[in-house]
Amino acid sequence: MTPFTENVVEIIRSIPEGKVATYGQIARLAGSPRAARQVVRVLHSMSRKHQLPWHRVINAKGQIALQDDESYNEQWLSLEAEGVQVGLNGGIDLGRYQWIPPSNT
Repeated sequence: MTPFTENVVEIIRSIPEGKVATYGQIARLAGSPRAARQVVRVLHSMSRKHQLPWHRVINAKGQIALQDDESYNEQWLSLEAEGVQVGLNGGIDLGRYQWIPPSNT
């Protein structure tokens, strides 16, 4: 695993229940601000193997980005089960639910 991939996996593991993070946010935290699509790749290829809370990762608009109905509904239900309110069109209030990790300063 590359250092970036290791960082992404660790960051996703760190997202607490009831919070969400965006693909771009995770990319920035992992040290590569322009690598949101790589975060998608990591989620797609490693979520099951590393038991990642993939459902806590959404797009920059605060929406569930998955296209297929089964995965979309699974993400919606998983977030709702953790207390995250999901609105119409899979919208999530980032001001209320976005995870802000503690700074290391």
